[in-house]
Amino acid sequence: MIYAFAALLLWAGGYALNVKLANAPGAEHGPARIVVPLIFGVTVLGFWELLVRGFAVPAVILPPPSSIVATFAANIGTLWQDFAQTILKGAIAGYLIGCGAAFATALLVDRYDYLKRGLLPLGNFMAALPIVGTAPILVMWFGFGWQSKAAVVVLMVFFPMLVNTVAGLQDTTSMQRDLMRTYAASWTQTLIKLRLPAAMPFIFNGLKISTTLALIGAIVAEFFGSPTLGMGFRISTSIGQLDLGMVWSTIVVAALAGSAFYGLISWLERKATFWHASQRK
Repeated sequence: MIYAFAALLLWAGGYALNVKLANAPGAEHGPARIVVPLIFGVTVLGFWELLVRGFAVPAVILPPPSSIVATFAANIGTLWQDFAQTILKGAIAGYLIGCGAAFATALLVDRYDYLKRGLLPLGNFMAALPIVGTAPILVMWFGFGWQSKAAVVVLMVFFPMLVNTVAGLQDTTSMQRDLMRTYAASWTQTLIKLRLPAAMPFIFNGLKISTTLALIGAIVAEFFGSPTLGMGFRISTSIGQLDLGMVWSTIVVAALAGSAFYGLISWLERKATFWHASQRK
């Protein structure tokens, strides 16, 4: 009961403090933008720790955060090797190849109408394919190394990036396009000076969506075949060993990597589209 009462007291205190900070003058642009989510995160972790210890929840069901931190600190080397195998090799390589190929294909689709009519409906079909069905096939084709994980990522990010880029290239008015024609601008000049700048928010939206898909694809692909490294491999083997601390440590690495990757693309978007209405304050 003491742990439960302490958990409720912690939650109430964190909630009251966050409400006060969030409603303070200038909270939208001041330090409160960072402090409020930090307080919320610490409150959730403390609530989790107290309830798990108070109700004596077995570690094989839900370990306390302190146990996860200890496991994380004791296995930094292993977690780094898994991170390098899954993220730096499989996910990043597949992300760059898939998004780059999708962007090039979008330019062709925009240039030739028959590709738009034939390829985009196929994209909807491919996007509906379950990864648990396609990943084993690609692992059989490309082997157990990072190449098969990159292939899965390419398949996952290609069509979301393609659809967003094509939609962005079409996000210009007929008056704008007519104006470019009155200047005798070619298709390439119109693309570079008008349509690509207008498409930038859509392109970055596709890039941000693909960051999450790339991470998920690389990890799930490792469940179907991997060398003795990788985040998906670590999760599957640790589950078999009932080592939930290692499972949660790997999940923490994946969450941090995904957040950092998404944040990097968002930062690049703000730098590249500072002129757009969505970025102006």
